[in-house]
Amino acid sequence: AGLALCDGGLVVDLSRMTAVEVDAGARTARAQGGCTLGHVDRATQPHGLAAPLGVVSQTGIAGLTLSGGMGWLRRAHGLSCDALLSATVVTADGEVRTVDADHHPDLFWAIRGGGGNFGVVTSFAYRLYPVGPEVHLCNVYYPARHAREVLRACESHLAATPDAGYAPLGVFGRVLADDELPAGLHGEPFVALLALYPGDPAEGDAALRPLREITEPLFDLSGVTTYLAAQSLLDEDYPDGDRYYWKSVSLPGLGDEMIGRLVDHAARAPSPTSTVDVWFQGGAMARGPGEETAFTGRHAPYLIGIEGNWSDAADSERNIAWVRDTFAALRAFSDGGIYLNFPGFLEEGERLVRESFGANYERLAAVKAAYDPGNLFRHNPNILPKA
Repeated sequence: AGLALCDGGLVVDLSRMTAVEVDAGARTARAQGGCTLGHVDRATQPHGLAAPLGVVSQTGIAGLTLSGGMGWLRRAHGLSCDALLSATVVTADGEVRTVDADHHPDLFWAIRGGGGNFGVVTSFAYRLYPVGPEVHLCNVYYPARHAREVLRACESHLAATPDAGYAPLGVFGRVLADDELPAGLHGEPFVALLALYPGDPAEGDAALRPLREITEPLFDLSGVTTYLAAQSLLDEDYPDGDRYYWKSVSLPGLGDEMIGRLVDHAARAPSPTSTVDVWFQGGAMARGPGEETAFTGRHAPYLIGIEGNWSDAADSERNIAWVRDTFAALRAFSDGGIYLNFPGFLEEGERLVRESFGANYERLAAVKAAYDPGNLFRHNPNILPKA
């Protein structure tokens, strides 16, 4: 969203604060606020444990967790903010506060989904779950012309296995030039299904096989890998120095018409590295802890991520226009929710933020007034302090 830096303001850079302390017996970890997913995963995986974080190892845990945090484990173990046990927060008055269910519970509620509105979070304590070190990863690419069949089959499979701990991610894109792939496939539109089985890899092979045999794939890169490798599988898709402009929209369903729209919009992307992603939700993410966190949107069955990714500054205008046009077209079918980790530039400002938080906005505004009445922390999807 372009909010990491500001003119005439102060940037607080925590990137050197990367210590992680793991208590394997208690299945908890405390990570400093500058950690990426990679820092946390490398500390927890020697114990066969993981926190439910995101899907790109270079992502910072702070922004991810404060605005919810969706990853491979969302159906098995919920969101990143659901696993948060406590945090250390430096508030606008300069106080260093330990927040948890018993200490400043209003602030603890707000930082689990309310974003960076309430202070600088310098450490996060997470509940850990048994995952890895080896996992089975589904990573199969189908021709985009079979998108309806593929997504409908995935939808039906999850409906028939509601307790499945794996959370598929559908990706519309184009096959990039790769020496390991036949040249005839380069540029081919695809719909991919990615999913990580968090349990025994042998069980994962059987559980994920229905997602890999929907129709004849373009290619299938599925198999047993390490959890660390799975967590960094998508890293190379987001190189430092490129340009990124993303938005998101929650959807109540995936009808044939909607799938057709997703195919059409993905095909119009000016950049071959841009994608339209379908996050299949549900499971532990939808079950709870509900009102104990400020996060909204956990009950929407689908989240669409619109990822504008390109390299040349000269292409910025048309790539941004594609993201905005796609967002506007899909938003007409939405219940209004967006995921504030994929917000794009917030052209609509307070209106879109209010819409995103829904019934939680007024309560968040009251917490904001208690801890940041002057709106010091405002370079974000901003919640105005309640008067």
